[in-house]
Amino acid sequence: MDSRFAVFFFIMGGMDTYFNDCPTECFQESTAPERVSIQYGDTYFQEDVIGDEIYGIYDLPKRYGAFQPTIGASLTSDNDFWVGAGGKWSTERISNSPIFIELSLMPGLYLSGDGPDLGFPLQFRGALGAGVNFNNGSSLAVFFDHRSNANASETNPGIETLGIRYSYAFE
Repeated sequence: MDSRFAVFFFIMGGMDTYFNDCPTECFQESTAPERVSIQYGDTYFQEDVIGDEIYGIYDLPKRYGAFQPTIGASLTSDNDFWVGAGGKWSTERISNSPIFIELSLMPGLYLSGDGPDLGFPLQFRGALGAGVNFNNGSSLAVFFDHRSNANASETNPGIETLGIRYSYAFE
């Protein structure tokens, strides 16, 4: 796995939790916007576009410190399937600006269809995105993510997705 996503995720989320939650209780459960998202993008394998991907995400209506639990599933045009659960961190929590940055880290199960062999069924999906929130509870963002098995096997080529995501928050 490209460890930069994991490093940024833990640094930013950890700092946010420390500065904003630790004066009371660091990882106390609090409410967060419940959100559903759909993302469409190109998948890349070894720098070549190999197909398209559709990705659905559900953000649970709670947060632990700065980390919000999230689940997702994706399907590529090569019939590769990935499903996982993890957490996300967003600047939405610390800024009132409509512009936001988001990081996520989600371990999951990868089932290869006609796509590349990624070496191991456990694949970690790290993502970085930037977008804008609208007044009606929706948002639009551009995301880049990387999936790999974090060297759980000798074969670990990884796969990337560059996509656009539409999200809707339930109020």
